[in-house]
Amino acid sequence: MRVLGIETSCDETGVAVYDSGAGLLAHRLYSQAAVHAEYGGVVPELASRDHVRKVVPLLDEVLRAAGLTGPGAVDGIAYTAGPGLVGALLVGAAVGRSLALAWGVPAVAVHHMEGHLLAPMLEPDAPEFPFLALLVSGGHTQLVAVDGVGAYRVLGESLDDAAGEAFDKTASLLGLPYPGGPELAALAEAGNPERFRFPRPMTDRPGLDFSFSGLKTFAMNTITETLSASTDEARDRADIARAFEEAVVDTLVIKCRRALDQTGLGRLVVSGGVGANRRLRQAMSMLAADRSASVHYPRIEFCTDNGAMVAYAGCQRLLAGADEPLAFGARARWPLESLAPPGEASA
Repeated sequence: MRVLGIETSCDETGVAVYDSGAGLLAHRLYSQAAVHAEYGGVVPELASRDHVRKVVPLLDEVLRAAGLTGPGAVDGIAYTAGPGLVGALLVGAAVGRSLALAWGVPAVAVHHMEGHLLAPMLEPDAPEFPFLALLVSGGHTQLVAVDGVGAYRVLGESLDDAAGEAFDKTASLLGLPYPGGPELAALAEAGNPERFRFPRPMTDRPGLDFSFSGLKTFAMNTITETLSASTDEARDRADIARAFEEAVVDTLVIKCRRALDQTGLGRLVVSGGVGANRRLRQAMSMLAADRSASVHYPRIEFCTDNGAMVAYAGCQRLLAGADEPLAFGARARWPLESLAPPGEASA
C-alpha cells in the first residue's frame, strides 16, 4: 500500500509517500522558521497562511520524486489532525480529505504524537514492540509504554512547560535567535560544566512526571544576576547554557531510568525535536548500556515534524481497514491514550 502523508500541525509543512513494501519513497519538508523569527515564536495565523502557500507545491514535488502521477498513484492519504494549531491542522486536513475524495481512496486522521512514536520504525534498526518511549519536543514531554500500534500507556508527562519549550524560552532569555533550542545547544558546547549547578526538577520525589517551569525561572534569575555583573558576557552565556542543558538532560535520563526499571522493558525510543540533541543522545546511549537495553532514534531529519512519520502511522491504520467519513476536523488537544489499535474504535 502506498500512502501519502501530510503534516501541518505547527510551523513545518511536511509531505511524504510511504510504501508498505518498498519503504519511504520520497519526502519533503519546508520550515517556517524564517517567517516566525522576527516574532520570537510561532504566530498561528502566519503559520496557517504559509501552509496554504506551500502544501500543494510540496505535494507535486513529492509525487514527482516518487515517480507517481495522477489518480491511482496512491492507495490512501494520511493527514495530521491533532494535537497542534487548529488553523494549521485544518490546512492539511482539508487538502488530504479533498484529494482522497477526488482520487477515490481512503483517508485517515493521524495523531501527531503517534507519528513521533512510530518515526523510528522508518529506520533499518527499527525497534520491536513493546518498548518505552520518551516523547520530547516543544509541546510535549511524555514517557509512554508502547505495546503496539495504538496501544499506549502514558506513564508520566510534563505538568507545565515541555522540555523543548523550556529550551526555547531560556534561549530567548540568553538573547539567542529563534528557534532557540538548537542555538542554545550549540552555545552550550563552549560552556564550563563546573561553574553553575541547576536543579533537576522533580527527581527528588517518586514518580515519572516532569516539570520545567521552575528550571526556566531558575535560569532566568541566574541570567539576570550573572549578566548584570558580567565582565565576559560571551563566557557567562555559554556557561549558563551548558548548565541548563545538562539539567534538562539529567532530568530526562533519571526519569527514563526509573521507567525502564519499573516496566522491565529492554528497548527505549527517544523521539521528538529535542531527541536530536547530541548531549541527550550520548546520555541515553550510556543509560541503555548500563541497563543492557537498546536505544532507538529517528534520523535527525525525522526528529522534528515531518510527513514521513505521518505517512507511516497512517499506513498502519489503513492496512487494518481504517476509512473515515467525509467530515473532517482538527483537535488542538488529543489525549494519546484515547487512541486504539488499528481496526478498533478510538475513544
